[in-house]
Amino acid sequence: MQTIGFIGIGVMGKSMAGHLMKAGYPLNVYTRTKEKAEEMIEKGANWASSPAEIAQNSDIIITMVGYPSDVEQVYLSDEGLIEHAKPGSFLIDMTTSSPQLAKKITAAAAEKRIKALDAPVSGGDIGAKEARLSIMVGGDQSAFEELNPVFSLMGSNVVYQGKAGSGQHTKMCNQIAIASGMIGVCEAILYAEKAGLDPETVLKSIESGAAGSWSLSNLAPRMLKGDFAPGFYVKHFIKDMTIALNSAEEMGLATPGLSLTKKLYEELAEMGEENSGTHALYKRLKNQG
Repeated sequence: MQTIGFIGIGVMGKSMAGHLMKAGYPLNVYTRTKEKAEEMIEKGANWASSPAEIAQNSDIIITMVGYPSDVEQVYLSDEGLIEHAKPGSFLIDMTTSSPQLAKKITAAAAEKRIKALDAPVSGGDIGAKEARLSIMVGGDQSAFEELNPVFSLMGSNVVYQGKAGSGQHTKMCNQIAIASGMIGVCEAILYAEKAGLDPETVLKSIESGAAGSWSLSNLAPRMLKGDFAPGFYVKHFIKDMTIALNSAEEMGLATPGLSLTKKLYEELAEMGEENSGTHALYKRLKNQG
């Protein structure tokens, strides 16, 4: 089997890489904090000391890092993947990043006879653990078809979206839909509480009707339990919304709902909640005024 290199063993990356190991793929791993990878190393993954070492010893390289600046460093620096990857290898960035950066990486990789795909995901920590992620893929279609068996080990809804950058643009659509929707979920729960209702009983009625959503079914129960541990960090959601707003502005598109949501999340981060899960917006709206 082809050797897979995985960079970024975080909340989601750890589960995603774990599925690949279980399927029998030899796995090389790198993350800035080695302690995060210790469990995988104990299970048989090979530790690499740098992205360059990952590139030199892997046929397929997957990245799941934090910010576009991290993506650019990992891919385009002198010690990065494109400089050191073998011709004929595949690069898959599953970070939510900039569509423009995805196009830049794909072009730079092509010059080295390397195929790059942008393949951001949705589904949070639960989707990653259960291999039920939605994976949105942009780039060369033949590369997508060749790598689809790998994607299918991590996600249950894998869709090819089109040319380079299309995966990232699709993820922006996803984040825009989630953004305003999260306000609605929080306000619905707060309304139920203010009206003297049992919010858990309210959820039984509304989550399967027209108001139903992934956030309502999966994150509203966490709000009610006071569990704000991250499936997806507030700070990363702010990053995503910033990318989406910038991309929308470049296209001349107004997104007032997204602008409001980003403002509220920035206020939430100022409350010290940047490392909480996105459903911590409940705290900001509960304490408004």
